[in-house]
Amino acid sequence: MGTESLSNSAAMGLMAGIGLGIFFMLFGIGIFFMICYWKIFTKAGQPGWAIFVPFYSFFVMLKIVNKPFWWFFLLLIPVVNLVILLIMVHRLSLSFGKSAGFTLGLIFISIVFVPILAFDNSVYTKLVD
Repeated sequence: MGTESLSNSAAMGLMAGIGLGIFFMLFGIGIFFMICYWKIFTKAGQPGWAIFVPFYSFFVMLKIVNKPFWWFFLLLIPVVNLVILLIMVHRLSLSFGKSAGFTLGLIFISIVFVPILAFDNSVYTKLVD
């Protein structure tokens, strides 16, 4: 009985440690992405702090990709929101002179491509519809 409870305690401690490690890793990745998007917003001439305001950041992103504010409401419709987000990501890459391949990178390997977009020497150009 004594060794069984000891091993349960050790297992619980191990699980708690793993959970904390995962939490801090995801927290760090979140902070990293916030810094990258702050830089992207400022490169586009928008306030970087907007990334910290939940709904306002979408309105700023819509302004960067030159789409009307009412597109925000399309983001509230399931499945349609995925299409709108893909369009927004593609227009974001086009706004900085990148190609459709870069858009695919932003979608599938964002941990690499978002910092490239944030910290390279690309210049923002407002897209014309």
